[in-house]
Amino acid sequence: MSDAQTDTFRFRSIALPALLPSLLFAIGEGAVIPIIPGIAHSLGAGLAGAGLIAAMIVVGQLVGDIPSGWLVSRIGERRSMIAAGILSLFSVVLAMLAPNAVLFGVGIFLLGLSAAVFALARQAFMTSFVPVRIRARALSTLGGAFRAGWFVGPFLGSAVITLTGSVWTAFGVHIICLVAVVIILLRMPDPTARLTQPDAGRTLVEAEAKGLFRTIADNRGVLLRVGSGAGVVGALRASRMAILPLWAVSIGLSPSTTALVIGLGGAADFALFYTSGWIMDRFGRLWSVVPSMVGMGAALITLSFTHDLGGAEQWFVVIAIVMGVANGVGSGIIMTLSADLAPRENPAPFLGAFRFTADAGAALAPLGVSAVVAVASLPLATGLVGVVGIVGAGILIRAIPRYLPRPGRAAALETAPPAR
Repeated sequence: MSDAQTDTFRFRSIALPALLPSLLFAIGEGAVIPIIPGIAHSLGAGLAGAGLIAAMIVVGQLVGDIPSGWLVSRIGERRSMIAAGILSLFSVVLAMLAPNAVLFGVGIFLLGLSAAVFALARQAFMTSFVPVRIRARALSTLGGAFRAGWFVGPFLGSAVITLTGSVWTAFGVHIICLVAVVIILLRMPDPTARLTQPDAGRTLVEAEAKGLFRTIADNRGVLLRVGSGAGVVGALRASRMAILPLWAVSIGLSPSTTALVIGLGGAADFALFYTSGWIMDRFGRLWSVVPSMVGMGAALITLSFTHDLGGAEQWFVVIAIVMGVANGVGSGIIMTLSADLAPRENPAPFLGAFRFTADAGAALAPLGVSAVVAVASLPLATGLVGVVGIVGAGILIRAIPRYLPRPGRAAALETAPPAR
């Protein structure tokens, strides 16, 4: 992007086409996710099987991360998002018509796959056309749109189920949102058709895709070092959502109280998404990710010592909110780091590979927590995850300065290829 474009760029010019589809997609997804285990159980899956089917959405996202980069680089962001919306619509219909738990699980897997394509397509657009000076705020706002949808979706799904008396109507919410997304994408002007790369004189969707595996090979150093730190970020976030409900059960909190406490933490998390982007743009990426990881790591380590204390419930409330604040301070960091490091001429394959590392951590962490709980105890698992978070902060403290310019040198990101 040229200096003139950077100076005249206004984020509000693309806010609606960039953020509204993401918000609607996340609302629909959020309406469906909470009811997946219950439906799987009603179709004949045991508790373990229902848990496995619920995990299929994460598995689908993980499987979809890398090929989604190839797809976006081939057909462009807008077409990829439309294709993801259609695939998601098909997955929901398949899940609703599924006669057994196995076919229902296939539908949920495809739902996760479509979510991976949709999220990466929107991130690829932001990476290419938002100037570096506001990149973190833009990507944090994009992350905030997804978080808002996941926050609103469950309440909307619950209200519809209460009104109709049928759990399947929550899927209807997702269908309505998907139809709206596709209509918006078809009717709204495509930002990629108006914003061009001046040095090449063409849009991003016309860029030729470099081979996926070649992209991974060429960037193996940064994917190994910074990507492993991103994997710890994903693991820490997923572990938080696994540990807090288990901890509440273990200390005897009621489900309603648990939901309220975790909801308070989620509200604190959501409220800070723009602040996180401002910190990254103003002071640098480390000033967001390190406090976030150290804060969550220290909170988990502290929580691990409070299980048998007299004020265990009060400790849980405070730490759940502290973890929400810490996670909010790091909102958008994975997307921002991957955008900073991606090749400018064709970022999508790299973005997909980088997202894979973060999603791999998110997928594996709850399994690790469950394994430690099974062989030892929940406090030990909680403390170990906290230590891993501190170690992950150390990895990124070492790796980020190696691959990114010092804070304040945004122009260097615009003109110089990142180190590999």
